[in-house]
Parts: sequence; structure tokens; C-alpha cells
Amino acid sequence: MDATTLNPAVDGTAGAEVDTGTALRFITCGSVDDGKSTLIGRLLVDSKTVLQDQLAGVQRGGETDLALLTDGLSAEREQGITIDVAYRYFSTATRKFIIGDAPGHEQYTRNMVTAASSADAAVVLVDATKLPWASQVDEGEVVKRELLPQTRRHTLLAHLLRVQSIVFAINKLDAVPDAALALERISDALDTFAEAAGVQVTATVPISALKGWNVATRHADWCGYQGPSLLEVLEGLPVTRQDEAVPFAFPVQWVEKFSGSADTSRGRRVFWGRVASGHVEPGQRISILPSGQTATVAQVLDHARNPKVVHAGHSAGIVLDREVDVSRGDWLLAPDAFAPAREITATVAWLDDEPLVAGRVYWALQGHRWVKAKVARVVDRLNINTLEAEETQQLEANSIGDVVLALQQPLAVRPFTESRGLGSMVLVDTASHRTAAAVLVR
Repeated sequence: MDATTLNPAVDGTAGAEVDTGTALRFITCGSVDDGKSTLIGRLLVDSKTVLQDQLAGVQRGGETDLALLTDGLSAEREQGITIDVAYRYFSTATRKFIIGDAPGHEQYTRNMVTAASSADAAVVLVDATKLPWASQVDEGEVVKRELLPQTRRHTLLAHLLRVQSIVFAINKLDAVPDAALALERISDALDTFAEAAGVQVTATVPISALKGWNVATRHADWCGYQGPSLLEVLEGLPVTRQDEAVPFAFPVQWVEKFSGSADTSRGRRVFWGRVASGHVEPGQRISILPSGQTATVAQVLDHARNPKVVHAGHSAGIVLDREVDVSRGDWLLAPDAFAPAREITATVAWLDDEPLVAGRVYWALQGHRWVKAKVARVVDRLNINTLEAEETQQLEANSIGDVVLALQQPLAVRPFTESRGLGSMVLVDTASHRTAAAVLVR
């Protein structure tokens, strides 16, 4: 997992206007063997993105295995599972898409978190054949209608990571005895879970990824469903808004010194990075974290080195009016807009095999800034079945909980609900250098 992926400077504000001219980034997630890779393969085939020679290369036993279009690792092809996130691109007459196939296995939850951290939407697949209560006839016995743990976990993680649109796709309904009854019961169970978890569901769509029913085109009157196909739903989803409402913040990624006379910034350093929030323009006053020095923006360059006002979510090169000590990892901030914190309370998705316990020290990465972080206290753990917070002394692998972190040096933070860029970081094990947790500031 790339430790920097958890810091996209985007804002998942609900109610954003739909911009179908912008590519939609979405992921497929859910439990093991729910048909995520097959669904993506179906979308690629039905959108005519796959060439005939590619289709010929994914034959197994004389039949086309759509999952092989995304499962590219040799281990994935041998075992029939998805291990790492695979990104694919396709387009329709109205929109472009960037799609990520997230693994369903619990041990690869960190890969799913990586993909969800930059997604505009999540399609959570539910395999109807794994829920026997969905279509069996009741005979007076009360049957507990439980969803699979990974379905719940991935939905909760997508919600915590502020993925703006969450769509449930109930797959393999063509393989159950009573598709209409199964759709009704599974939809009710999903609605009950989502309401209890505070998850806003955009749509619930019955599909057969293998046969292509309700994926790209509608399958009329199937199981009593009269709504749009999954692709029609995706074509109408909004992209995630940028953090324009939050004051200016800019993590410095690279410092460049110009010496050529052709450049207007000759003799001054240019600080490159991506604007995390707000915007930057010449004449703007800024402060520098951690030094506390202040300066004025003399010039702003866009990604093509053209002078321009640059807004959140876009790359910029910033030239200051005087020489100050700025290095990679520093932040340029709107003066007096942030109160750097040395202790934060945060929700963490724990991804390491070693449990999280109080007293452990990790590297915390926010933007491009590394600071030591000590786990001062483990507050609680979320029970994904009951959705209740339980007191605990540690967090095991793939669990979600709240902790208090004591930072060796202050960081400028905002709650993750206000800003993805300023409200997120990752914890990295100081010995193994593995990404240990996704951290969402509260």
C-alpha cells in the first residue's frame, strides 16, 4: 500500500452538482467471490473497451473468464482471487470512468482502503447465493438475516473514508430459486444495516455480472425491478468536490531552484505540490509549518508552468517574495487559520498484523511530512456486527476503532469530515516500514 495515497485533497460534500464531463473514479468492493472482477470485465466488454485478441486470451475451458481481464498477477490467475487493486479505464457515450477492483479477502483490506481513499463512488457487491435466508421459504422459524462481515466492513470503510456515493449491487440473483424474494429480503437487510450505520445509500441494483443483466443495459422486468442499470446509475453520479471552503493549505513535495534566465522566477526557489485546500494566488500571505515564518506569494505556476490562480486538488508551483527556509514536508498555510496540534483523537482502520496497543510509536505521514506518533490511548473498537463501540485495550488486524495519538511535532489538522487532505494521515511501522493504519482525524 502506498503510504501517500490516503491524503487526497478532495471533499466529499453531499449534493454536489453532477459533472458528467469529468471522469468518475469508483471501486468495486465486498466479500470474497462476490463477482467484483467479473463485473468489471463485463463493463469493459459491454462498453467495447476490450479487443477481440484480449478476449481470446482470457479463455478457460472454452469459456470466457471475465475476471481475468483485471486479475493480472500470476498468483491471482492461479488461485482465482484478487490480491492487489487493479485499475482499468473505460468510457461510454456520456462519460469516462476510472475503475478499481479491490480485493475481497480480509487480509487484503489495506488494498481496499488504498483504492477507496481516492474514489468518488463505491459499488459494494453482495452475492445472493451466499445468503440462504434470502430466498428460502419461511416455515414458522425466525431466521436471522445477517450480511457477510466483509460486506459490512467494506461499506463502513467506504463511509468512513467519505466516499461520496455508495451503491449496492446484488449479484448472482439469476442463480437463486426466487430472485424477486431474494432481492426484497437482501434490500431490506442492506437498508436496515445502512440506516443503523448512518450510511447514505445512493442506489441498490440487482445484477448478474456473468450474464450481463442490469449491468450496462436494463433487463426488463427481472425480479420485479424497474429501475436503471448499474452503468446508468454510475453515469449520473457526482465527482467529489474539492476543499475550496477550507483555508489555504499546501504540502510541499519538491523544491526546485531555477538558474535559467528564461524563467520569470529566475534566482528563486519554486515549491511544488498539490493544493490541499482553498486556493493560492499572487499577493497572498502565508505562514510556514513548522518554522512559523511568514511570507507573501510572489508568483503561482500551474502544472504547465503558466502563471495562474490554482485551486484545491490541482498541482502548483509557488514562488515567495523572499528567501525562507522551506523543505519537502513543510506546509504553506493561510496565516492564523490553523492551530497546529500535538495530540489528536482519530478513527483508525488498523491494517497491520501486529495489534495496535497503547505505548507503541509509529511514523505518522500527513501530506509529505513525517513525524513520530505515540499511541497514548486506545479508546474503543467498533463491532461491525452490532455497530456498537466496545471498550478495548488493543485493535487487531482489519478492525476499526478510536485512538488518541501524541505527536512529537505539531501538525495542522482539520476533522476528516471537513477536509480529506488535512484530516487524514497514515501510520507506518518504524521497523518494518509497513503501512499500519489509515488515520481519520476527529
